[in-house]
Amino acid sequence: MEKNRYERGLQKLSEVDGIGGENVIESLQDIAPDLGRYIIEFAFGDIYSSEGLNLQERELITISSLLTSGCCEPQLEVHINGALNVGVAPEKVIETFLQCVPYTGFPKVLNAVAVAKKVFTNRKITLRKK
Repeated sequence: MEKNRYERGLQKLSEVDGIGGENVIESLQDIAPDLGRYIIEFAFGDIYSSEGLNLQERELITISSLLTSGCCEPQLEVHINGALNVGVAPEKVIETFLQCVPYTGFPKVLNAVAVAKKVFTNRKITLRKK
């Protein structure tokens, strides 16, 4: 039997963001439960579950978009963790941010790198030196 959007989305959310994604959805239950449902059904049930890009590519695009938007540090933290969860190397996260410097500027990239540093520290990740 084919899964509905919600079931597909919940599975994909768990696969990508694990406990971080669950915490986001849980934090919305008492104030905006529909928003949590939209995230699960649309973002993860439709977009993340579609064919054409793998999860690593999707997470790199997502962290680039969040960096570019600015003021999205909590979401950036969740998705940096998501990128690592699906196998993106920490060095690739930083290279992705560096690619954004000419297009979004140093302040947004510095903010994103600070979030990455927090995530890497929490996960006890040490970057390989060049």
